[in-house]
Amino acid sequence: MQSVNTKEADNDWTTVIDSIESRYLPDVRGVWRYRDLVALLVRRDSVASYKQTLLGPLWFVIQPLMTTIVFTIVFGRIASLPTDGLSPFLFYFGGVLCWQYFAANVNRTSDTLSANASIYSKVYFPRLVTPVSTVISNLIVFGIQFAVFVVVVCVFMFRGAPVRPSIFVILLPVLLLQVSACGIGVGLTISTLTTRYRDLNFMLGYALQLWMYTTPIVYPLSQVPEKWLWLIYLNPMTAAVQTFRYLLLGSGAPSISMIVYSAVVSTLVLGLGLALFTRVERTFMDTI
Repeated sequence: MQSVNTKEADNDWTTVIDSIESRYLPDVRGVWRYRDLVALLVRRDSVASYKQTLLGPLWFVIQPLMTTIVFTIVFGRIASLPTDGLSPFLFYFGGVLCWQYFAANVNRTSDTLSANASIYSKVYFPRLVTPVSTVISNLIVFGIQFAVFVVVVCVFMFRGAPVRPSIFVILLPVLLLQVSACGIGVGLTISTLTTRYRDLNFMLGYALQLWMYTTPIVYPLSQVPEKWLWLIYLNPMTAAVQTFRYLLLGSGAPSISMIVYSAVVSTLVLGLGLALFTRVERTFMDTI
């Protein structure tokens, strides 16, 4: 009978899968190791978004344009809300673009655990891979929409519109990183809570609508009564939208305190979302 050398047998193992020691620290290194899977999921999400549609990827552009047109007619023409000297179309387009990127991150990461339960039960990979791939997919869509926005801005500038992009426009990636962090944090927090309270998904749409109207998208901050300004300033997306418009259109410069507050809150929300997600994804499959 042939004996087996235990040490030699142990050396045959090249990969050992075990749990992370900390319950609240995300497996960032695991996401990097599975970067090929991230790329595959990004490609899947991008293709699935316009598969079996008549206009295909054009829907990425049509949605913000249609929303902007509706806002321009309703709030610009009918309600006659001021836009701080900017063209109403550019004012609303800038706000809609920034907000929809944030809302897309919240919506698509809020059901990460429940939507991917069938995949989680079949194969191992770091669960953080799915929200990361979702955010990258949203960033690609935003890039397409942003390119259209830049073309529209150039057309308005050529026609003599008072548009003066800031020299700090090079900081736009930092702003997008903050918006992404806030969206991921909120989405992951909701995703973990919905593992126990399923009806939160039904409330999310209404909550985002209310959140949008507490963000200066269809109105400038100059039109908010002073007694309500504190409420608007508590919203971390207020500074994000204001900064986005200022960088690209040169209007509505936010204060440094607003920017710092928004960045700090976004970081805290991201940390909370990641901690909850890491804690729940260990035992999530046992509860479904």
